[in-house]
Amino acid sequence: MRVAVIPARGGSKRIPRKNIKAFCGKPMIAWSIDAALQSGCFDRVMVSTDDAEIAEIARQYGAAVPFMRPAALSDDYTGTIPVIHHAIEWMREHGDEPTEVCCVYATAPFVTVADIQQGLRTLLTEQADYAFSVTSYAFPIQRALRLTADGRLEMFNPEHFTTRSQDLEEAWHDAGQFYWGRAEAWQQGKVIFGPHSVPVILPRHRVQDIDTMEDWQRAEWLFKAMQAQT
Repeated sequence: MRVAVIPARGGSKRIPRKNIKAFCGKPMIAWSIDAALQSGCFDRVMVSTDDAEIAEIARQYGAAVPFMRPAALSDDYTGTIPVIHHAIEWMREHGDEPTEVCCVYATAPFVTVADIQQGLRTLLTEQADYAFSVTSYAFPIQRALRLTADGRLEMFNPEHFTTRSQDLEEAWHDAGQFYWGRAEAWQQGKVIFGPHSVPVILPRHRVQDIDTMEDWQRAEWLFKAMQAQT
């Protein structure tokens, strides 16, 4: 049994009610639900939430909300793995046997059907524990700068001051969209960012963290530009 779990707690701080705030015409979470449903990868698409309003909107857009997430797993410090672990345990206690489980973030409007499908293929063909979306940094991280306590600048890696950019190793980061994983890996709490994971590489223009209102505005501009092209 293959399942999508979309975590969506109600207590977002920097952008209040972020998971259901209107984004380009519909609640943010609806874009993730739609992509998961349309991918054809899942026997069930479910939302894990502690919030009654989020649960109702999720159901309106076709997701199942078979339980309400416990308060102990709904604070600012609970990570993704315990939330997915809880959902898998709930399913097993109620007679289901998930094999592959995909965590799709509720704030991932750029996630596509094709990417989700590619993630599943990659997980299976590579026999990995996890397959998740990544993208490359636009600037060499080896030449990054920090602000010092006295307001000056210094390099994180000053030994690379004279190294040409093209000679530096390319670096990648989590795209924050989806994480395919084997049910056993989620339950065992295996680390996602490790050697048992494989990448699903996304172009940088389809990746945008949405943590501030500035992020939100930029994401809407990008989203509308991509819709206009298609």
